[in-house]
Amino acid sequence: MSWLSMIKRFANTIYSAIMNIIGIPFEVFQRYVGARRMVILFLLPNLLIFSTFTLFPVFLNIYYSFTGGSKPFLQDRPFVGLDNYSRIFDCANYLEPNTCREDIFWSSIPRTLVYVGSSVVLTLLVSVITALVLNRPIRFKGFFRSVFFYPVMLSPVVIALTWRWIVQREGLMNAVLKSLNIESVNFMVSPDWATFWVIFVGVWASMGFYSLIILAGLQSIPAELYEAAKIDGADEFASFRKVTLPLLSPTILVVLVLVTIRSVQVFDHVYAFTTGGPGTATKYLVQYIVETGFTTYPRSFGMAAAGSALMLLVLGSITLIQNRLSRRTDEIY
Repeated sequence: MSWLSMIKRFANTIYSAIMNIIGIPFEVFQRYVGARRMVILFLLPNLLIFSTFTLFPVFLNIYYSFTGGSKPFLQDRPFVGLDNYSRIFDCANYLEPNTCREDIFWSSIPRTLVYVGSSVVLTLLVSVITALVLNRPIRFKGFFRSVFFYPVMLSPVVIALTWRWIVQREGLMNAVLKSLNIESVNFMVSPDWATFWVIFVGVWASMGFYSLIILAGLQSIPAELYEAAKIDGADEFASFRKVTLPLLSPTILVVLVLVTIRSVQVFDHVYAFTTGGPGTATKYLVQYIVETGFTTYPRSFGMAAAGSALMLLVLGSITLIQNRLSRRTDEIY
């Protein structure tokens, strides 16, 4: 017997012994609780991790929203009830943020809505078009999928700083304009241009991820349906309208909700790109929460927690609506 065979046999013996030792507790547990309840054992580690890093911070944040003071520890924070929420909703006219006690909070809401609406529409449109193109029999399909997905793997801060270098006054964009004898544009000073570039960078950085989700949905559609539609005389547009779009609608709905949640929570790339400027043109809701709780003095953890709790309520409502629409879509199709 060769040394290699002896090593393999020894390794297999050790492996079998370890598996038998590990399997004993599972066999005992299954004997007493039954095979169906074994699911609890396997889900328990994930539930513990989810509870520790997601549920517990959420409930802690909600409790913080009912406390006051500038000290971070709970034992040093007095309970103030609904005072933080009353301060946020203390407005003479909600459509005029200057009449509100927390005017920055209310002025950030319409800017956030503009960003969310623009980002959702553009991201969904570009992702669907990209997925449709990548689903066609083109050359170097794997390469292009990698290229579109590459920005997703980059840090949002790196993406923001790279694009800031491109569009700043002495950046690459203005260098190209000067080479074409076109007057340079100070993109970072104009509120409209700053808003445009923030939305553009957000869509560019994330559309690859959503394109792959939609592409997976496209590839799950049976090819026989397109063949049947072609036999019935349907052209490509009719096939898209009658076959692709209805069967892809559950995937598009999921992407719609994911893009909406991500857009409402936008902070990192915007803060690194414009720091909320010029002025407050790109200061969105999450930046208000971060600055209220961590950068302004005195720090108001309670106000920041109240703002994030209200955001949680909005995002939770969006998720519930998505679940209901998804169920209706499944019933239809």
